[in-house]
Amino acid sequence: MNKRQPNRRQQILEVLAHELETHPGSRITTAGLAKAVGVSEAALYRHFASKAKMFEALIDFAEETVFGLINKIVENEKDVITRSEKIIQLLLGFSERNPGITRILIGDALLGENERLHARIVQFFDRIETQFKQIMREANLGDGPRAISNMEAASNQMVTYIEGKMSQFARSSFTKKPTEHWEDHWVSMKQGLFRP
Repeated sequence: MNKRQPNRRQQILEVLAHELETHPGSRITTAGLAKAVGVSEAALYRHFASKAKMFEALIDFAEETVFGLINKIVENEKDVITRSEKIIQLLLGFSERNPGITRILIGDALLGENERLHARIVQFFDRIETQFKQIMREANLGDGPRAISNMEAASNQMVTYIEGKMSQFARSSFTKKPTEHWEDHWVSMKQGLFRP
């Protein structure tokens, strides 16, 4: 019987995410990663040209997952409050399930890495903020709930909340879950952000 070879590229990314999770605050070296994967550094470089390319692949995964699910929320929900709530919940849940990738998204794991990676993270959160603005613009065209303050301020507040919860999660060595107190926080946030 021919046993199927595991996807080595996928395995490297999973081990990298795991190393980021289990060694919070530490820099991950290619030598350490190769040891954790159980291959030589040369074998790592056969799959990824650099460590930056490994980080980029994890950012790609985050973008594809998050923005794919955001698109589904926008398609299925029409109410601005429900859309906003579900998008925030999505991002908090994604962070909670992917602690290693959270370190990348908040920039903690990227210290000393290629500037292009930092730009990708800025772009990631800018896209989320733009999505919130678009949702608010559409709400302003209808008769339903809308932002109390201007759309930019409301969108920025929601993104700042998400980034803050992710940072707290990483800073606490992943003990303070991003979804902790979510229901209570959302009650106050929606009262401050939207009017019927």
